[in-house]
Amino acid sequence: MNRYLLGTALAVCLATPLLPAVAAAPSPVSDAATRFGAREDIQQVSLSPSGTAIAYIAAIEGHGAGLFVVSVADGVPKPILASSGNPDRLTACKWSTDTRLICGIYMILDTGLTHGGFNGYTRLVAVDSDGKNLKVLSARTNERSLGASFGGGDVIDWNGGAPGTVLVTRSYVPEATTGSLIAESREGVGVDRIDTVSLRRANVEPPNNDAVDYISDGYGSVRIMGKRPKLNTGYNSDTILYSYRKSGDRTWLPLGTLKTTGGVLSGFNPYAVDRDHNLVYGFDTKDGRRALYTIALDGSLTRTLVLDRPDVDIDDVIRIGRQNRVVGASFVTDKRQSIFFDPDLKKLAASLSRALPGLPLVTFVDASADESKLLLFAGSDVDPGHYYLYDKTTRHLAEAFPARAALAKTTLAARTPITFTAADGTQIPAYLTLPPGSTGKNLPTIVMPHGGPEARDEWNFDWLSQFFANRGYAVLQPNYRGSTGYGIAWFKENGFKSWRTAIGDVNDSGRWLIKQGIADPAKLAIVGWSYGGYAALQSAVLDPSLFKAIIAVAPVTDLETLRQERHDFTDFTEQDARIGKGPHVREGSPAQNAARITAPVLLFHGDRDQNVGIGESRLMAGRLKAAGKSVELVEFHALDHQLDDSNVRATMLDKADGFLRTALALPPAK
Repeated sequence: MNRYLLGTALAVCLATPLLPAVAAAPSPVSDAATRFGAREDIQQVSLSPSGTAIAYIAAIEGHGAGLFVVSVADGVPKPILASSGNPDRLTACKWSTDTRLICGIYMILDTGLTHGGFNGYTRLVAVDSDGKNLKVLSARTNERSLGASFGGGDVIDWNGGAPGTVLVTRSYVPEATTGSLIAESREGVGVDRIDTVSLRRANVEPPNNDAVDYISDGYGSVRIMGKRPKLNTGYNSDTILYSYRKSGDRTWLPLGTLKTTGGVLSGFNPYAVDRDHNLVYGFDTKDGRRALYTIALDGSLTRTLVLDRPDVDIDDVIRIGRQNRVVGASFVTDKRQSIFFDPDLKKLAASLSRALPGLPLVTFVDASADESKLLLFAGSDVDPGHYYLYDKTTRHLAEAFPARAALAKTTLAARTPITFTAADGTQIPAYLTLPPGSTGKNLPTIVMPHGGPEARDEWNFDWLSQFFANRGYAVLQPNYRGSTGYGIAWFKENGFKSWRTAIGDVNDSGRWLIKQGIADPAKLAIVGWSYGGYAALQSAVLDPSLFKAIIAVAPVTDLETLRQERHDFTDFTEQDARIGKGPHVREGSPAQNAARITAPVLLFHGDRDQNVGIGESRLMAGRLKAAGKSVELVEFHALDHQLDDSNVRATMLDKADGFLRTALALPPAK
């Protein structure tokens, strides 16, 4: 596809009529697989500035998505846009004005430019709330452009300084000058102010070839800039240099340095500017764990500790309103906890917890311009959640939508926080899900390590573990060492360099299940996605006899291959350091040690995966077959790492259940 036609093609894709609601997965997929495999009905929501309308993105047929607008007064949803998911996908839509929305689009196109021939593109479009006047908001390249613009920009400020304007980052691409007097010569990332109706744009921050981050104050002024210098090789360095501006001053001043070496962050990481208090919120390390600080932007750079914990990282800030003002922060112990700095919201959060006693996970999603109306989400481990609209003036709370209507009448299983003891005596946190109504003893059991590895599981609704619990399996999800959330010492060198520790913890979780009498040792399996899939395969390299069946979805299978997949990208140096060099690369690659695996293996992978190339699963399957092992690889066409398709997910769940029942000698599903 020609670069300069991308915007036109996008507009055509988005003009497709809305498809019917999610269809059932094809027969003979089980009803349970269909219900649990269905994507969330409501994938993203936004409240209009006046609080009188809600826009939401809903899952539609296959891997498509549709934008709907519903009036709070009549509750009738109206279809506005649809994307097929092949290649275009609606990712988020937010109100610019009461009659205009900005939507993000993600596409994977076959370009032939890099490994596998596929590249991800993002674009922004604007559309009226009645579906008319659809326009591409991202700046377009043309036939003279000397490169492709993969990123279509991000909205960094919804109050661009004038009504209906926003601040948007823009990747400037230089043009060939032959035959042109107005060719673009600038290069790098800058910031434009765009009128979302007329599409008039003005550059407010000139492009900088090293710029990777801009943070505004929520009122149309850019106050923070991050630059990541490039090395002589053309790759990015592992250092981001942050600068700031005093209020009303255009001069950039040094703020600090953030290093991103091997997945470990060190230094101040700015997150959000508070214009009224003239400071920036950000994260830095304190006593080996992530803490929240503020730094004054008045020239003094006065640093103040806002929130820290001795046991876990502070991992998020809570923001609200059109200015995205910071009102609190959150962290996860056994369950996520929120600390509110805003006294009114602190009282409201406590009141909502009493009003929704069975839904303790309450999140503020959006607000009207005056914050008199709030859109919020509430859920739990046994409830996929609901969206509510709260009116501060009338104190009225009303449900807007359920997140997963297909599971409304399904009994779900409690996820219980537990700890188990690793071989070296370390207490490893985990979540145990037992089948509803079971004795909790001598069960077919699944260990399910999370992906990342720079991530962690937490207490909430989890469709994968809930499906397997519904089918009679106990499920244990360990936050092995190499996970985030517990500080630098827990993270080690990440789950690749420190794979022996991470995979050792995963295997120890299986041994604990057997010792506790929860798992029948002859019916113990392991299932994982992404790094979790890597862990599932590598667990059998470390201890071939422990797990009797292995399912890996989109897994890393060879660390050297993973390294080379990033070779054509600017972050190669960082990813290279993340994987490291040495014997652990070969020893920690399942595909290089396939002969040690004795359990049957089932692999799933999308052929447009941008996170882990499908070649890794093909390599693994080939090595296992060559070693005379039992393996099946299921490839899904035109899907990426998330397999974001309800029918495909249902098929995957049903096939996974059947595979486990055969491998573990279980009776057929009822």
